Amino acid sequence: MGLKEGTRAARLAKVAGLVGLVGVGATGCSTDEVLRFGWPVAVTPQAERMRELWTWSVVAALTVGVIVWGLILWSIAFHRKKSEELPRQVAYNLPLELVLIVVPTIIVAVLFYFTAVTQNYVTNKSDDPDVTVDVIAFQWNWEFKYPEYKTDRDDQPVSTVGTSGEVPLLVLPQGRSVRFNLESTDVIHSFYVPEFHFKRDVFPAPKKNNQDDSFEITQIDRTGSFVGRCAELCGVYHAVMNFEVRALEPAVFDRYMSLREKNNPKTGRPYSAAEALTELDCGELCTPHAVTTKPFDTDRTVREASGGGR
Repeated sequence: MGLKEGTRAARLAKVAGLVGLVGVGATGCSTDEVLRFGWPVAVTPQAERMRELWTWSVVAALTVGVIVWGLILWSIAFHRKKSEELPRQVAYNLPLELVLIVVPTIIVAVLFYFTAVTQNYVTNKSDDPDVTVDVIAFQWNWEFKYPEYKTDRDDQPVSTVGTSGEVPLLVLPQGRSVRFNLESTDVIHSFYVPEFHFKRDVFPAPKKNNQDDSFEITQIDRTGSFVGRCAELCGVYHAVMNFEVRALEPAVFDRYMSLREKNNPKTGRPYSAAEALTELDCGELCTPHAVTTKPFDTDRTVREASGGGR
């Protein structure tokens, strides 16, 4: 009887292992993709730290899961009812009870420690970031202001705002720290860039409960275009309230901002984001319009960045 049960359990384990291998192989995922567990490829150091926390938390959870599943299968295979006779009853098992208390406590403490360390790293802000951007969200659009850069025409901050035909471009330098100051002029929105692995709600004034309306990234690791979204249900067109982050090489970014501060001789107005990128002519990264998302069919300029109607 015992031999048959052992053979059956071994066969069950082999089948389960084969199913697991087929499942992993059928996904066609690389090791890096598997360890990210569905997360986008990180483009900031903060995003990578959050990805590492997520990966090892999932690995820990799967390890506990495998142990639990194994104990369940072991109980099913070797402790089935064999007769009407009751098995030996065990009232108290002090070593087992201690294990069931101590081990979960250690797991929770370890997860808490690494979560706190990662959170402190992600929310840390320097005294003097390289670039500051004021992010203004409103239904259903974004405005990005660069307070350190002023236009020649009226000495106002360089600003980019979306229109009915253009998705707003948030142009940033690769390899430099960036501080984002968030503000809403109407309802609660949420600033979210999937490759940053980070989102932060954008609240209207007045601020309550010590809300932190800014965050910082130490750098963007590579150049490229990354879609940004509103991640808080904010009305009819919430799902298409998108923007695009355009990460340029530092020297190209400096040239871009220099153009944004000047007047375009063709129009007599300060260069827009699209006009400045076109003037730079630096290949795909200087495409004047968003490449990760499209504008939606409604008038994005019915409401101004002030939040009021025209």
